[in-house]
Amino acid sequence: MITFKDIEAARDRTAGAVYYSPCPPSIPLGEITGMEIFCKLDNLQRTGSFKERGARNALAQLSHDQQKRGVIAASAGNHGQALAYQGRLLGIPATVVMPKFAPLVKVSNCQKLGATVILHGKDFGEAKAHAHAIAREKGFAYIDGYDDPSIIAGQGTMGLEIVEQIPDLEAVVVPVGGAGLIAGVSLAVKTLRPSAKIVAVEAENVASFSAALEAGKPTKIAMHPTLADGLAIPQIGTNAFQIARPHVDLTVTVTEEQIALAILRLVELEKSVIEGAAATPLAACMSGKIKELSGRRVVLLLCGGNIDPNVLSRVIERGLVTDGRLGRFTAVISDRPGGLADLATQIAFTGASIKQVVHDRAFASSDVSAVNVLCTVETRNHQHLAELRALLKSRGVETYDSR
Repeated sequence: MITFKDIEAARDRTAGAVYYSPCPPSIPLGEITGMEIFCKLDNLQRTGSFKERGARNALAQLSHDQQKRGVIAASAGNHGQALAYQGRLLGIPATVVMPKFAPLVKVSNCQKLGATVILHGKDFGEAKAHAHAIAREKGFAYIDGYDDPSIIAGQGTMGLEIVEQIPDLEAVVVPVGGAGLIAGVSLAVKTLRPSAKIVAVEAENVASFSAALEAGKPTKIAMHPTLADGLAIPQIGTNAFQIARPHVDLTVTVTEEQIALAILRLVELEKSVIEGAAATPLAACMSGKIKELSGRRVVLLLCGGNIDPNVLSRVIERGLVTDGRLGRFTAVISDRPGGLADLATQIAFTGASIKQVVHDRAFASSDVSAVNVLCTVETRNHQHLAELRALLKSRGVETYDSR
């Protein structure tokens, strides 16, 4: 168990090595959430996430002999990059074991920062077990990414900065995976501003903190694919849970669709590239699950920006679908000359834009004079898409949903 003094000491150790990230207000995010939003931009750290805070604090406290032998950790990406970078600054060799599904950009960045990367296991749990085995074999110090007391204290430095930057804050919304971040931040914020609300946000598919709250202790959960890969921890840390539990006022979960939409909103409104895990605070604010914060001064922890560009493009498209700005349906039209041109004219009449058209003759109806056309269209919102399909129906064009 760490104390507030441990967080203050961590701040002294990390000073000059970790970026004091800004926490500006966001008018557009405030408009869509009904809250007075401030964004703590730890995605601007050198390695793109808050993990450098804990990594620097932990590495700086190792003995000289252990620093020479090196460290090892299991990581979905961000903790590994932080260890690699801060280890390089301190001359400490780092080995990172990552699950085979880890985003390629995070694997590549770990290697570029000088870490030895080992891909092992289908999930974080298997990678962690393998890392522990290597640590015993080679004498490396295992640095837990979310449950090591030094890591938790380091992450808590973000809470100190937030209170300095927004002294009259009323709530802080924090993503939760292994719970190291929320443990440190909640302890710091609640010590300095006891009245501030701490909201924990999880991805619905990897809700290990909720499972721990229900069981009264950390418990292993089944893992499901999620855009918030940084939160994909099967069991939260014991130390982290003991620290965070009394300080968290509310816990909410968000869906994959809500995460995708939050990433899209951050790209469009904040001009920021944010990974799935770090987009969950905004997803929670847009979900309607924390309406009690309406009008309040709320800080969102945008704590990571390491999203694979290939994944980002797919996520943006998913966000557009969730937003009703990208739709797809199948229309049954005449296969005679002019049939497709007539369909295109009617779509254009509503102000929608055709993104893709695919003819399907082989699996159309028994009417050989008709053809199925799979249409992907760009629209303003769900209402616009509904108006388009209503117009087609009024003109005798049958449409049905396509997935």
